[in-house]
Amino acid sequence: MSEHITRLLAIEEIKALKAKYFRCLDTKDWEGLGECFCDDLDADFTAAPGPHTSSRAEYLAMIQKALKYAETVHYGHMPEITVLDASAARGVWAMQDMVKMPAMTLTGFGHYHEEYRLEDGQWRISRILLTRLMLDMEERSA
Repeated sequence: MSEHITRLLAIEEIKALKAKYFRCLDTKDWEGLGECFCDDLDADFTAAPGPHTSSRAEYLAMIQKALKYAETVHYGHMPEITVLDASAARGVWAMQDMVKMPAMTLTGFGHYHEEYRLEDGQWRISRILLTRLMLDMEERSA
């Protein structure tokens, strides 16, 4: 297969990976979400606001606790994916999210900055950084 076709296939597989990430996150499919990441995931959500975690297990425990009582909708747009070699890539995704929690609703816009690694024939996220351009927080009445 030509190098160009291999690169295009990797980009499409990474797009499908990110779609799975959003779907599993919003439907709280934690097992499916875990399949999106490398074991040594570096996840920095300090600008979200949120924590910085250093493994898939740590990230999954954090996100399950953080979203236990929340309804979420996440969208990723306009991916800029660069395939670095046969097993590494990086990308930037414009994003929008809404997180409805019992006391408040967060609506945000920003970018996911990610690194990807091919493991066992599957692309996975090895690093994820969320930056914000805008974050609106609205208190919800009881």
